[in-house]
Amino acid sequence: MIIKVIIPAYNEEDSIANVIQEIPKTVTEVIVVSNNSTDNTEANAKAAGATVLKEPQKGYGYACLKGMEYIAHQDEKPDILVFLDGDYSDYPEELTKVVAPIIEDDIDFVVGARVKSLREDGSMTPQQVFGNWLATFLMKLFFGAKFTDLGPFRAIKYKTLLHLNMQDKTYGWTVEMQLKALKQKLSYVEIPVKYKKRIGVSKVSGTVKGTIFAGVKILGWIFKYSFK
Repeated sequence: MIIKVIIPAYNEEDSIANVIQEIPKTVTEVIVVSNNSTDNTEANAKAAGATVLKEPQKGYGYACLKGMEYIAHQDEKPDILVFLDGDYSDYPEELTKVVAPIIEDDIDFVVGARVKSLREDGSMTPQQVFGNWLATFLMKLFFGAKFTDLGPFRAIKYKTLLHLNMQDKTYGWTVEMQLKALKQKLSYVEIPVKYKKRIGVSKVSGTVKGTIFAGVKILGWIFKYSFK
């Protein structure tokens, strides 16, 4: 199967090469989308062997959509698309087990769940833990969902992703994908993954503004779909 990876990255010069180098060699292409980085993220990613794109409009969703736009113009489309953060908080080598349910069981969508037993102490802030709990609780309440996390490390069939018609440009990207997967009755599973303290400071949970904005976006998507 053809597997490609999209990594949104904003000022991750100290971590991005580590992430790329630890991605399994079964991956056909690693695409790093520099989200208006002002440091050496782009140079370091290119030196590590990634395809580097530039997306000047800040926003996690903007970066993901840029990567998808690039793939849409390629002759060789992937069977599976994996999304992974560039801060080295995930364990890239676990990509193999994240994509396994798609390859072996024909599952549509897989979320790498950052379960407590596999998380390094302090790797998720209290607001992240609470936000994940609240969002997944509401998805269970309104949709009967079995999600426990909004983890950014995820894999999805490429053609399935196109049918989701992703739109969110900022922090609502992950929850939008999960909500649309529920609405379209996709098959999905969570795979427990390890999680460690990121390199550098989070641009979302590391600031009050980012935390509030992300929370509003996530809840907005949930309530929007709850009353459709």
